[in-house]
Amino acid sequence: MTCNAHQLAMLVLSCICTFFITSCTTMKTSTVRPFSAAQAAPPIGPYSHGVECQGRMLFLSGQIPLRADGSMVSGTITEETHQVFENIRTILASQGADVTSIVKTTVFLKNMGDFAEMNAVYAEQMGEHRPARSAVEVARLPKDARVEIEVIACVP
Repeated sequence: MTCNAHQLAMLVLSCICTFFITSCTTMKTSTVRPFSAAQAAPPIGPYSHGVECQGRMLFLSGQIPLRADGSMVSGTITEETHQVFENIRTILASQGADVTSIVKTTVFLKNMGDFAEMNAVYAEQMGEHRPARSAVEVARLPKDARVEIEVIACVP
């Protein structure tokens, strides 16, 4: 190998290494894959048995129907749930994510009797996306909210 051929080989190798290093460090991908086990009872709502995640995890604090100006939405459970999802969408967007990045939600309800109305808004907001979900009734929520939803998301 002559000096010129050696230099050319080193240049090519350097370019290839630079390409792979750049690709590996700048490639940001996440995978959110809901799954359901065929042998288990089917989900009874807009959720899945579980979600596989490959990416950076975001853990959102529970969101209540608090507007950006600090005032509470004090209306129906439907109105409160819409505001909660507006808050969730805003926080996710600040991190380059959206509801399709959600892998798990926990819904806290002051009254489980509000479940059907909350669930209708939940299904509308999630569309076809089906993260894992738990829903529980609690004695009381901050600022006497009727609903609080916390979220775990997976982003690139």
